[in-house]
Amino acid sequence: MQGIGGLGHLALQYAHKMGFKVVAIGRGDDISNEVKKLGAHIYIDTHTQDTIAELQKLGGAKLILTTLGNASVVSPLIAGLEPKGKLILLGAGKDPLSLSSGKLVVGEHIVQGSLTGTPYDTEKTLDFSLFANIRPEIETVSLEGVNDALQRLKAGDVKFRFVIQMNT
Repeated sequence: MQGIGGLGHLALQYAHKMGFKVVAIGRGDDISNEVKKLGAHIYIDTHTQDTIAELQKLGGAKLILTTLGNASVVSPLIAGLEPKGKLILLGAGKDPLSLSSGKLVVGEHIVQGSLTGTPYDTEKTLDFSLFANIRPEIETVSLEGVNDALQRLKAGDVKFRFVIQMNT
C-alpha cells in the first residue's frame, strides 16, 4: 500500500483484515508505529529506504495499491512487483506514467486504474467495515479552522483524514 492517507489507511486495514501480508509505503518515520497498529506488517520509509529494493528483498509484491497521483513516484513501482503482479492506481495525476514495456512484458505485469466503485460495492465495503471493525482515523477541525486545515493538507501535514465538524 503506497500512500497512507485518507484512503490508504483504510485500504491498509481492509488488506490486513482479509489476511494479506501488508507492506505500507510512506514518507517519514512519524507514521511507522501507527500504520503497524492499523495492520501493516512492514513499513517502508521512502525517505530512508529504497522502496523497490525493499520490495524485491521480500520477493516482490503480488499487488501494489497506490493512492498517489504523482507519476514520477508511481512509475518506478512496476519494478517492485513479483512476476504477474498488479499495480492498481487510485490516484489520478496530470502527468503520464513512464513504464518500461520490457518490464511489463517480461514480468507479465498488469497496470490498472480504478474508480470508487458502484453503490453495491460501497454497501459491501461498509458491511465489511462493520464486520471487521474497520474505522477511519480522523482529526476533526472546526468550520473556522478549515483554512488552516487546507494549508496543512497542502503541506502534507495530515495524518489520515480530516473531518469538518459543523457547529449547530
